[in-house]
Amino acid sequence: MENRKKILSELFDKYRNEFKELNEYLYNNPELGLQEYKACTAHTNILKKYGFEIEKGFANLETAYKASYKKGNGPRIAILAEYDALPEIGHGCGHNAYGVTSIASGILVKELMQKLDLQGEILVIGTPAEETNGAKVDMAKLGIFNDIDVAMSVHPCGETHFRSGKSHAMEALQFTFKGKTAHAAASPHEGINALDGVLNLFNSINALRQQMLPSARIHGIISKGGEAANIIPDLAIANFYVRAETLEYLKELVEKVKNCAKGAALASGTKLEIINYETSFANLVTNKKLMKLYEKNLRTLGVTDIRDREGFGSTDMGDVSHCCPTIHPHFPLTTRHLIGHTIEFASATIQEEAYKGMKEACLAMTLSCIDIFEKPEILKEIKEEFYQTFKESKGEKL
Repeated sequence: MENRKKILSELFDKYRNEFKELNEYLYNNPELGLQEYKACTAHTNILKKYGFEIEKGFANLETAYKASYKKGNGPRIAILAEYDALPEIGHGCGHNAYGVTSIASGILVKELMQKLDLQGEILVIGTPAEETNGAKVDMAKLGIFNDIDVAMSVHPCGETHFRSGKSHAMEALQFTFKGKTAHAAASPHEGINALDGVLNLFNSINALRQQMLPSARIHGIISKGGEAANIIPDLAIANFYVRAETLEYLKELVEKVKNCAKGAALASGTKLEIINYETSFANLVTNKKLMKLYEKNLRTLGVTDIRDREGFGSTDMGDVSHCCPTIHPHFPLTTRHLIGHTIEFASATIQEEAYKGMKEACLAMTLSCIDIFEKPEILKEIKEEFYQTFKESKGEKL
C-alpha cells in the first residue's frame, strides 16, 4: 500500500501543472449549463492525450462526453465530472475543481491499471448542467448507468473532508395563475387578480408546513406579480422547489402542493397551469460499503478529520445512485468555512491550498478503484448492499 501511495502521489505531482492549468482555464472561462463547449473540449483534450477513447456528444448532449480505457474483462467503474458554472459568479460551486479532480483520478487509475496489469474499464463521464437540467437524470433514463458496477464523484467544499450522505429528491414546479386586468382604483370589481392566486398559494403552503415531515423542504419565489400597482394583474407566476428525503414522500408532498394551488385558483377565481420548469432529481442513496472503502483509503493518506455533512440540497447524482452503487463525498478547498454559490467559493478553487484536498480526493478515489479491480469480494459486497437497498431490478427507482 505504501508503495502505491508513493507511486500515485508522484504521478499526481508529475501532472500537477497540467491539472492546475486546466483548473484555472475553466475558472477563467465559466460556462452555463449545456453551454460548456470550452470546458468539454478542454476535458476531452487532456483525456485523449493520456490514452482515453473519447465520445463527444454523449447521451445526445452536445457538451457531454464519455472517456474510456478498457483492458480485458472486469469491473466497469465510472468517475463522473461536472463543469458548468453559475450566472454572474462563475464557478461559485467549484465545478472547475470538481471536473479536474475527476479527470486526475481517471488518468491515475489508467496508469496503475497498466502498471499492475489489471482487467476492467475506467470511464470518465462528463455530465453538463448539474445546476439546472441535470444531465445525469437524462443519462439515467437512457440506461447509461445500468451496466456500470460503481460510480463515484467528489465535490469541493470548505473546512475538511465530508462523507457521502444523502440528498433530497426534488421537483421543480411552476404555477401560472391567469386572471383579468382592470383599473385597480376605478373598477377593481371588474378584474380577476392573478396575484391573489399566487398569494393564496404561498399562504396555503405555509399552512401545509405543520403537517410536513421535518426533513422536507418547500421554497419558492414570485417570478411575475404584475406590471403596475394601479393595474389588476392578469398574470402571476410562482416557481417552487419541493424536496423530500425519498421519492415516495416527494410524490405525496407534490400532490399536496398541487392541491394547494388548485384551491388558491378556486378561491381567487383564476385559471391555473402547472408545469415542471426544471428537471426533477431523485434522492441520493449512498452505498455505505463503497463509502467505507473510500474513507479507508483517505485515512491511509493521512487524512483524519472526516465528518458527516450537515444539511443537504439536491443533486443529479441521486439519479445515478438509483442505477448503480454510488458515492458523492466532499473534499476541502481550504480549512476555512465556505458558503457555496458565492464569489468567495469560486476564488477558493484556484488558491494553492485547494490542490491539497484535490490530491487527497483524487488519490482516495484512485485507490478505491484499484481495490475494486483487484478484489472481487469487495465489489460483491458493494453490489449486494445495492440490491438489498432497492430490492428491485437494477436501474429501476423505488
